Amino acid sequence: MSSKLFSPLSIKSITLKNRIAISPMCQYSATDGFANDWHLVHLGSRASGGAGLIIQEATSVSPEGRISPEDLGLWKNEQIEKLKQITQFIISQNSVPGIQLAHAGRKASAASPWNGGRKVANDNGGWETVGPSAIAYHDNETAPIALDKNGIQKVISDFKSATKRALEAGYQVLEIHGAHGYLLHQFMSPLSNLRTDEYGGSFENRIRLTLEVVAAVQSEWPENLPLFIRISATDWAEGGWNLEESIQLSKILKEKGVDLIDVSSGGAVSHQQIKLCAGYQVPFAESIKKESGILTGAVGLITDATQAEEIVASGKADLVLFARESLRNPNLGLTFADDLEADVQWPKQYERAKI
Repeated sequence: MSSKLFSPLSIKSITLKNRIAISPMCQYSATDGFANDWHLVHLGSRASGGAGLIIQEATSVSPEGRISPEDLGLWKNEQIEKLKQITQFIISQNSVPGIQLAHAGRKASAASPWNGGRKVANDNGGWETVGPSAIAYHDNETAPIALDKNGIQKVISDFKSATKRALEAGYQVLEIHGAHGYLLHQFMSPLSNLRTDEYGGSFENRIRLTLEVVAAVQSEWPENLPLFIRISATDWAEGGWNLEESIQLSKILKEKGVDLIDVSSGGAVSHQQIKLCAGYQVPFAESIKKESGILTGAVGLITDATQAEEIVASGKADLVLFARESLRNPNLGLTFADDLEADVQWPKQYERAKI
């Protein structure tokens, strides 16, 4: 049968063999930002498992921008070498390597989930965090340092430098992380941004840093390669960032040359009230696509082939990104093709198992 999920998607000079992407998922397994064999096997197995696009976990543009001390980073040239091995393997599997560049802002310096996930003290391997305003994510945490103009310029410069390294490492899609309560989202949300300068207050001021980061990234990222941005469509909290603002931002980003909005939600404040259900974020992706005309990616509690097929076939989104489901099933692309009776190429080493 003809499957829309397994139809190609061309964005600029890159063609994805299908509409299945692996979401960036932190592995909390790096040392000093350096990738290792865990990242090679984790990302590589999803490529051999049939996904068209593999987006590497939130990779920090600076040491202080890491979510945890074990996050991947791309703030120095020495970190490129292992990443080249990863991108080359992904490409060898007829998949496209992507990277998400990020700065965690006030949510940085946190322990890995299996170590409790709470703030790591400065005297225990942690560090001072920064944000748009001196407001902590949790009431019992030390507040971040409000970024001054020099600090903001450093963030922009760090994104630019990391972009240059990402290109050298062989990534073919770059995603800017503007979601989940990390730094760019912190500036967007009026719940975490109480600034009174040109970076706070009005919608135009709150999106200013995001637009400046996009421009800095574009100064290094080739025009012929896809540029994505992940946003949280809503804060799920009264008075927070909302879908209307997300649509407005998406229109601006489309004009600025961004190719796809990876639509997630939440993460800005600890008192959020998320209404979880299967595909609960898909309507956000659908609205943004419909209202702005930009390509969108849908993510969040999408767990089976039929569900994913319907999202793409009905035009709700152009790409479906899988996180936890791909942890449960690294061969998600191959098994979904079987579920949908789509004939896809398997790795030759695995062909004898093809049904």
